[in-house]
Amino acid sequence: MQLEKVSEEHRELDHMIEKMMEERIVNQVAVQRLKKRKLLLKDQILRLKSQLLPDIIA
Repeated sequence: MQLEKVSEEHRELDHMIEKMMEERIVNQVAVQRLKKRKLLLKDQILRLKSQLLPDIIA
């Protein structure tokens, strides 16, 4: 399922960012790129979840 795939990539990026931040010398550019990708994935996850929910008429 697309949602599971995107969620897994989001978790992997989170783990990669944590590992990079533990290093003595941090590559800020690489960290920023990963964080930006992570935010894009979060938006995609929210979009996919909203498609799974039925439209409710108030």
